[in-house]
Parts: sequence; C-alpha cells; structure tokens
Amino acid sequence: MPRKAALKLRCPICKKAVKGTDSDFPFCSDRCREIDLGKWASGGYVIPVVGDDLEELEMPSISPGHSSDGSDE
Repeated sequence: MPRKAALKLRCPICKKAVKGTDSDFPFCSDRCREIDLGKWASGGYVIPVVGDDLEELEMPSISPGHSSDGSDE
C-alpha cells in the first residue's frame, strides 16, 4: 500500500515550515502572529464585495414626507 505524503504546513507570514502541534500554530513564532494581527488591525486584509452584493448593502433613501413603512404621512 502506498504511503501518504506528509502535509507540509508553512507560516503564512514568513513561509517557514511549522508543525500542527506547535504552540504558535499556524504561525512559526509569536513575532509572525503579531505581524498578522497588525495587518488585520490596519486593514491590510479585506474581503472584497462583488457586483450585486454591493447593491444589497446600500441603504434605501427615504424622501421627506414618507414614512419608512411605505405609507404617506
């Protein structure tokens, strides 16, 4: 029976090899963990919004004299 290849895991910051059992997993060190946290905090990582999703996020405008339930005041 063929032996399965071991999964090679790498630190997402410096690409150094890491083990799943390491205390800083998935990072190789506390330094790389801090760098990653800084990227999140500064907006370095973003989830893109595409096409139709953007339209759903926009707030509908309410013209003066109309209530939010659609009935006229």
